[in-house]
Amino acid sequence: MERTGGDHVPPLAPRSPLYTACVLVLKDLKTESSQAVLPLPKFCARALEERRELQELERKITGTHWSQKPDHDLIFSSEHGGLIDPTGFSRTFDRLVKRAGVRRITVRLARHTCGTLLAFLKVHPKVARAILRHSQISMTMDVYTHMVGDSEREAVGMLAELLEDR
Repeated sequence: MERTGGDHVPPLAPRSPLYTACVLVLKDLKTESSQAVLPLPKFCARALEERRELQELERKITGTHWSQKPDHDLIFSSEHGGLIDPTGFSRTFDRLVKRAGVRRITVRLARHTCGTLLAFLKVHPKVARAILRHSQISMTMDVYTHMVGDSEREAVGMLAELLEDR
């Protein structure tokens, strides 16, 4: 989240929220790869479709008080169609995690978990980089090097056997 002194952000999509003079606005995403199409599992696509349908209902209920600008095309918005404060989004995420009865993690950690699972599934690092939208492969490899794989376990096991026999 950034606070700046009134920078004007032209209406370009896709963007992410930031503060300008204490007002939430959209800003351009950091990299071109951030704008690439992201393949999703069918259950995720269905969840987004359901969210869009719920938002249409919210729009009808709110009527003339709907505040989403036509060029924003937000899927996740406030109950009146406006931008969601990133802090508020994190609080909502925390409530949903608690309601689901799963261990509490941050949104950032959820992304890291995705990278760890991709490593566990032996997804090639370049493919994982594209999915995670890392601009540098070194960032993806940092996630992968935190993962202890089968080959590392096997190597430590062989080393243990060698040392135990002596």
